[in-house]
Amino acid sequence: MIYIIIILVVLVLWAIFIYNGFVSLVNRAKEAWADIEVQLKRRYDLIPNLVNTVKGYATHESSAFENVTKARSAAMGAQGPTPEHAQAENMLTEALKSIFAISEAYPDLKANQNFLALQNELSDTENKIQAARRFYNGNVRDLNIKIESFPSNILATTFHFSKMEFFDLGDNDAAQNPVEVKF
Repeated sequence: MIYIIIILVVLVLWAIFIYNGFVSLVNRAKEAWADIEVQLKRRYDLIPNLVNTVKGYATHESSAFENVTKARSAAMGAQGPTPEHAQAENMLTEALKSIFAISEAYPDLKANQNFLALQNELSDTENKIQAARRFYNGNVRDLNIKIESFPSNILATTFHFSKMEFFDLGDNDAAQNPVEVKF
């Protein structure tokens, strides 16, 4: 009889340990996603300043400015680590590249201190987004492995833990690299 009680206590402790591990992994993944959102918000906040600075020098490039504005709105409206959100971020990256291409034609703009500061901030933000995305995807990978691994998959199913989506930028080669900032 004592052996049965010991076995039951061990099984209950094991289940508690596994359950708490799932809770920890889910919360780490959510925290990592929040870090991505903070960096994306920073990026979204920098873009209007960058566009306005470039507009002052290149007023006839209105289609590029409209594209950046539309892409920024689409990216801001996308929610969660979904393929649609990744696509919206890819479109924004491409639109930003067109703004930096415009700056190449305007030497006065390239020398503008405000423009240079915005370029540096955006470059730094792009690097932070990449780092946050890697951190998020690492946490999601760990959670998904635990959900799929035996015997923890039994408890994952029992307590309705589900796999999370990676924040993948897809096959777009240009989107997998940060916006290139040239001086």
